[in-house]
Amino acid sequence: MSALLQAGQFAAAHEHLEAIVQANPTVVEALRLLGGTKLALGDAPAAEKLLRRALEIDPSWTPTHTTLGELLLASGRGTEAEAVLQRALEGGRADPRAALVLARYYNDSARPALALAVAAPFCSGGRVDPDLATQHVTALIALGRQAQALSVYGDLAAAAPDNPAPAQALAIALQAAGRHVEAGQIAHRALAQATAALDQALRRFANDDALWATKAAILQGAGDARAAYACLAPRAERPQAPPALLVRAGLSALDFDPAQALALAERAMRLMPENAQARNLLAAAQLGAGDAAGALHNCETLLQKAPDDQYLIALKTTALRLLGDALYGELCDYERLILPLPIEPPATWADLPSFLRDLTASLNRLHDPEGHALLFQSLRHGTETTQDLTRSTDPAIRALFQAFAAPISRYLEHIGQGTDPLRRRNKGRWRFNGSWSVRLRNRGFHTSHVHPRGWISSAFYVELPDVMTAARTDEGILSFGTPGVLTAPPLAAEYSVRPHAGMLVLFPSYFWHGTVPFESPQPRLTVAFDAVPER
Repeated sequence: MSALLQAGQFAAAHEHLEAIVQANPTVVEALRLLGGTKLALGDAPAAEKLLRRALEIDPSWTPTHTTLGELLLASGRGTEAEAVLQRALEGGRADPRAALVLARYYNDSARPALALAVAAPFCSGGRVDPDLATQHVTALIALGRQAQALSVYGDLAAAAPDNPAPAQALAIALQAAGRHVEAGQIAHRALAQATAALDQALRRFANDDALWATKAAILQGAGDARAAYACLAPRAERPQAPPALLVRAGLSALDFDPAQALALAERAMRLMPENAQARNLLAAAQLGAGDAAGALHNCETLLQKAPDDQYLIALKTTALRLLGDALYGELCDYERLILPLPIEPPATWADLPSFLRDLTASLNRLHDPEGHALLFQSLRHGTETTQDLTRSTDPAIRALFQAFAAPISRYLEHIGQGTDPLRRRNKGRWRFNGSWSVRLRNRGFHTSHVHPRGWISSAFYVELPDVMTAARTDEGILSFGTPGVLTAPPLAAEYSVRPHAGMLVLFPSYFWHGTVPFESPQPRLTVAFDAVPER
């Protein structure tokens, strides 16, 4: 029986389990397994009836509470599900699966303190579940407790170096703390272990939705959204497909077929009406399907719980633009809110050209000439550094970030204060929130994107190809306004900045921005950072 269920042969398992339950109607685990099988086959009402019968017989059997809780969540009955899953965590037989399901639900609904409370007791030992560890570290980061996350998972990873679960969580914590080089190194090791395990697991458990979703995420991160969707389409077509799989498939379809993404998002929302990820997908898909009013409504709903999410603000402004709403012009006042500024040469350099030459040499040492783009990056045909440059000990790089302070302060004075998403956070104090360098090669460019966790974003131009300095074409310019998601009708860029070496451009992180491709054997070298309000 176990082999049939693990192999996803639910019809065969169902036949065997029905015979067992008919012969043994009070065996609780048989009732639970039959209920789970009926759920997998799409008969949720019959599954719920069996699970509730099992609980009447033995109210203390925690796996039944967990299975029923998952069913209720999938049916969109979050409040009922919480109570049932909490009961699965009571007493001495607490179910780790219930902790995972509940922690994920709390994180997805922006309640990290509750997620932490249910995940923490299961994440202190050496055999931590990788998915539960991810929810645990996500909650810690959301609560601003990065140091604790680093401490917990640093110790666990050191104690079990061959276990990808704590390594994966440690990489997430390091990334959140801005320690990108260490995060990248650990993530690559964990990915090598996980990829081998994934391929092996898919051969053994070809019907496991979570494994296919993981493979699809990797394919999409590498830039092949169609292949990612092809992984999941057959599984998403099933009437009983779980909502998380529908969202993952929808995210893949969003890049090339908004109508399909919309259909998947609507199915997921019917199952999980309180889920932020499903509503986020729905809003983006509505933009591509021509329903700007619907997208605006969903963005407003999401922003009530995450008012500083720059991606959501970008989706909202895109909806406003499609609707012709005057508020768009206020939130995306490009001429006022984009500010190009020169930097002063640091005191130990004679002039700006000599500083830029030294800075170019320092940055080029960080770029792997044989390197390639990382997963989920906007750049094409180039390389990006992985360390947080604000932590660099290189004299030229350190001097650069000291030189940024005056322009940032001037920008805050320039924009002033107000009630909109940018100005309401302006208290005059700020801090860097990550920095990197990009070196684009011939035909290189950035796809249009935003910085979801930023506030003020930037581009500083260190070295430019001659084709840009000649200013005869638009090659290599910084472009604003083209959405990074498909829209109906399509929307073109509305504003651009022609850069020159030594220029710093500051702008709101929710502005869609990208670069125009350029043709030149000479590189285009830049530094970028995000700034956020100082707590």
